Amino acid sequence: MKPSDTPMDLFADWEGAVAFRLFAEQQDPTLTVSEQIAARVGDRILSGQMPTGTRIGEQELADEFNVSRGPIRDALRILEREGLATILARRGAIVTELSSDELRELLEIRAGLFELVVRKLSATPQPALLAMLRAGVERLDALANVADDAGEYAETTYKLLILCARQCGNQRLQRMLTALSLQTLRYSKLGLASVQRRQRSAALWREATDAFAQGDVERMVALTRQRIEESGAEAIRCLASA
Repeated sequence: MKPSDTPMDLFADWEGAVAFRLFAEQQDPTLTVSEQIAARVGDRILSGQMPTGTRIGEQELADEFNVSRGPIRDALRILEREGLATILARRGAIVTELSSDELRELLEIRAGLFELVVRKLSATPQPALLAMLRAGVERLDALANVADDAGEYAETTYKLLILCARQCGNQRLQRMLTALSLQTLRYSKLGLASVQRRQRSAALWREATDAFAQGDVERMVALTRQRIEESGAEAIRCLASA
């Protein structure tokens, strides 16, 4: 890190490589027409531009992208596979409704996968990764106190997870965690909507990063699971109240 760099500058150097979209981790840069459309529509869903339950019209998309309905149907199947759309018999496709049961399943798998990442990272000291984590935590601390962060805190936690996964040396694990994290991003924004929840999450991130620096793998794993479970519980509470 250059002397003039601030911690947030350091994190910005890393986070620019993370994209919130389908196929962001794909090694082959050439996407099919259907994959390109799925990525574009997925962007709208993940950003909240297309809320849950929104109808996804085949003909409207065909007109917008100037293609036949065949590639659109393939794109919708991709979105369904990624958990972002639901195709209803004789009714077309809608943006997938958020579900407490789905969230519990996703978080259980995600926590297990990230535990694998943590254990692999802890086997070999990585000073640059630790510096990035500390810079990311500084960003989280700042965002935690913003009255309305517009989901940026949740997006930053996503970036930290993916950046860690990219350093673990297992590309399949990285791709699996990226896909799951995209599917849980909408839930994360719900569970981290309040200042109080974000402050609690940031504190757990800081404790886990300190544990990582000290080589205390079990404590970092426990703190990570605690953070994921607490945010998940808040998202489930919000879904129930809604």
